[in-house]
Amino acid sequence: MNISRRAALKTAAAALCGPAGMPAARAQDDSRGPIRLAMIESLSGPFANTGEAVFRNLLWAVERVNARGGVRLAPDGAGALRDLQLVRYDSKGSNEEARSALRSAIDDGAHFVLQGNSSAVAAALLDAINKHNTREPQRRVLFLNYAAVDPVLTGERCSFWHFRFDASADMRIAALMQVLREDKAVDSAYLIGQDYSFGQTVLRAARREIARQRPDVRIVGEELHPLGRVKDFAPYAAKIKASGARAVVTGNWGNDLTLLVKAAREAGYDGSFYTFYGNALGAPAALGDAGIGRVLAVADWLPNVPTPQSQAFYEDFRKRFPNPQDDYVHLRMQLLVEALVQSIERAGSTEAAAVARFLETARVQLAGRSGCMRAADHQFQQPLVVGRMQRQGTPGVRFDVEGSGYGFAVVRDIPAAEAELPVAGCRMRRL
Repeated sequence: MNISRRAALKTAAAALCGPAGMPAARAQDDSRGPIRLAMIESLSGPFANTGEAVFRNLLWAVERVNARGGVRLAPDGAGALRDLQLVRYDSKGSNEEARSALRSAIDDGAHFVLQGNSSAVAAALLDAINKHNTREPQRRVLFLNYAAVDPVLTGERCSFWHFRFDASADMRIAALMQVLREDKAVDSAYLIGQDYSFGQTVLRAARREIARQRPDVRIVGEELHPLGRVKDFAPYAAKIKASGARAVVTGNWGNDLTLLVKAAREAGYDGSFYTFYGNALGAPAALGDAGIGRVLAVADWLPNVPTPQSQAFYEDFRKRFPNPQDDYVHLRMQLLVEALVQSIERAGSTEAAAVARFLETARVQLAGRSGCMRAADHQFQQPLVVGRMQRQGTPGVRFDVEGSGYGFAVVRDIPAAEAELPVAGCRMRRL
């Protein structure tokens, strides 16, 4: 790490989750119905499995809140406790369908919109929410983002109405490259991603971080492919193998990742995969033994984080969703719901601006992990972990993934202050 970057990170860490100003006075909410959370995701089409995985996670978080009595809006008032209600809207992976779903959610009385499985869709929703909140201040909504990691969403396009609970693509790549930096078997890399804003961002960040952390690693190939439309990745796998690359770096998700790693296995590729999402949704099973020791994934949490709290958390999730195909847990989505509930209760209201002022400084913890919102750009700060695929039962791999017999051993646990990157490009306008 160079001196200027170290200084910048030190400054950022000192301001970790610092307040941007004092919250406004509480605004009381007289409504007595459930608090509606609108999840807008692909629930049909090639990425339906990713939307369903999100729904299970959010549903579990909502169920836990309701089981303990709901959300307490007015501690001394009648009817103070209100349930959360999670309502599904299918974006079909389309910006226009997502905007239509947003209109329906608002008409249905939602105050909070949740989405994440596509930075392009997130950008479309953010623009629509900014315009709606300006036009109809009496029906304003907040956008809670759990997976859209394009840095511009908390950078140049940051908004008072948007909060991101996942690490940005830049944060994820920087964490992955901490492991690649020490992998001396890697002397060349192939970069491949989905051809839209997120995939393009991952490739740019990978080039930058490889040059900074491992300047001796040659980039021997770089490619973008259509999002969700490639059915046969054999030609891409053949090029990766022919390049001689000892590592593939990719932000691919959903079927675009599963089909890529399956094609690579069938082509006989024996290099490493440095991934954002290689720890589930069929990828480990597709790789099989070929992935042992060679597939890495970065996340906010992994099931084999070696603490009793983490183990209990994961086992509780599996009791609720025992089907192996449902085994994909996102701790950050649980923290998102906890942060929202905390902020509603502190505001004494579900009004978007009132909640946003408290959400800016939310601090939450669960399963031995914790995080807090950075007010300057609404980027959640939390630890990150990098795991390496191994056979279940090997040291550090108590739990496998989706009944595949393969799991991820934690090889690096990065504290929030170290995972944090400086605020970049955000000039937020607040109410």
